[in-house]
Amino acid sequence: MWISLLTAAIAQTCSPTVADLPTPPDARLDGNAVIVVQKASRTLALYRNGTQVACWSAALAAGYPEGHKQRQGDRKTPEGWYRTSDRPTSRFYHALNIHYPAERDAAVARAEGRIDADAYRRIAEAERNDAMPTGETELGGLILIHGGGASVDWTLGCVALENSDIDQLRGQLPPDLQTDILILP
Repeated sequence: MWISLLTAAIAQTCSPTVADLPTPPDARLDGNAVIVVQKASRTLALYRNGTQVACWSAALAAGYPEGHKQRQGDRKTPEGWYRTSDRPTSRFYHALNIHYPAERDAAVARAEGRIDADAYRRIAEAERNDAMPTGETELGGLILIHGGGASVDWTLGCVALENSDIDQLRGQLPPDLQTDILILP
């Protein structure tokens, strides 16, 4: 039932198309403040207890390279579940960290030989501690949600909103700005 409600909400208020959602439904979708980014429709929505409370237009990387981020410099926005946290110092307006790479990203990269065991351990430990992982690996990092404008794609893999929209989003997140974010294709 939750997926049909989310699908209807996104279709009616957030985007013309609906990406596939996790099956079976993930309990995180019912959280107090859950961010859902739909890359294809360039939208970022905020859900509270399974109900959409806001939706904004978003910009992604210039040239929009499709697919899941896998390496430094590929200009892709990651896909899947991550966490957010405040980024008090950034050249971008009111930036929020997206905790990429996650342990699952590191596991794939480790299996493919793109990172070593120590890099995997540091990324996995950061996730267990709900902390920002290192961006100093082949996987890249420092993926943000930030202001600066959403009228055209211009980032290097981040999600950009209008400054007034990032202000609204931050105002509706928990005080520590940590929450779950689901990034869909």
